[in-house]
Amino acid sequence: MSTNDQNLIERLFSAGAHFGFSKSRRHPTVKPYLFGNKQGTDIFDLEKTSELLAAAKAAVAEAGEQGKTVLFVGTKEEVKKLVEHFAKEVAAPYVINRWIGGTVTNWSEIKKRIARLHELIAEGESGELERKYTKKERVLIGREADKLTFNFGGIKDIEKTPDMLLVVDPRHESIAVAEASELGIPVVGIMSSDNDLTKVTYPVLVNDALQASVTLALTELTTAYSEGKAKYVPKPTRTDSRPRRMNTRS
Repeated sequence: MSTNDQNLIERLFSAGAHFGFSKSRRHPTVKPYLFGNKQGTDIFDLEKTSELLAAAKAAVAEAGEQGKTVLFVGTKEEVKKLVEHFAKEVAAPYVINRWIGGTVTNWSEIKKRIARLHELIAEGESGELERKYTKKERVLIGREADKLTFNFGGIKDIEKTPDMLLVVDPRHESIAVAEASELGIPVVGIMSSDNDLTKVTYPVLVNDALQASVTLALTELTTAYSEGKAKYVPKPTRTDSRPRRMNTRS
C-alpha cells in the first residue's frame, strides 16, 4: 500500500467514514465491502473504500478533462449546504432543495422553466418589473421567481442534460438516480450501508450522514474533477477555410 493510500485511509477513519448503519438496515450488495460489525453497527473496510474512491475520482477527473458537466445532487438537510459549497467551488450545477421529476428525462420542459427564471431575473435587473407591473402583480411575480429559484437556481446555467451525476445518498435521491439510469448517465454515489450498489456506476462507501465523512469524500472528488477540468482543451470551432472567390466583373 502506498503512503498516499495509507494517508487517505487514516483520514477516512478520523472522519468516521467507516461507520455504516445497523445490520438490520444493511443492503446485501454492501456485504463484500464490510470489515465487520461492532455492537450492531456495520464497519466498512476502508482499504476497499479507498479503492472505490480512487475509481470514482478517476471517472470524475476524466469527465472534467473531456469538458463534461457533472451535476451534484444532495437534498438531505445534513448535507445540502456541503453539496452546494463544493459544487460552486468547481462551477458545477447542483440540486439541493428538491429533485423535480423529469429534471433530466424531460429536459425540454425543464428548460422552459429555467428560461422563465432567466426572464424574471433580467426584468428585475433592468427595472422593467417596476415599469410594467403594479405592486400587487410584482408580489405575485416575486413569489414565482422565488419558487423557480428554489427549484432550478442551481441548474439555471446549464444548457443540456448533465453528463454525470454526483449524488450523496442515492437511496434518498432514488428518483434522480432512476432518471440517470434511464438515460444511461453514469452516477457517482457517496453512500452508506443501506444503499444498493448496483444502482450506481461508481459507489463510494462511507458514512453518508456524518458531515466530516461527506466533506472528505466531496473534497477528494471535487479536487479530481477540478484537476481534470484544468486539462480540458475545448475543440476549436470549425471555420470555413476555403478562399473567397474574387468578383472580377466590372
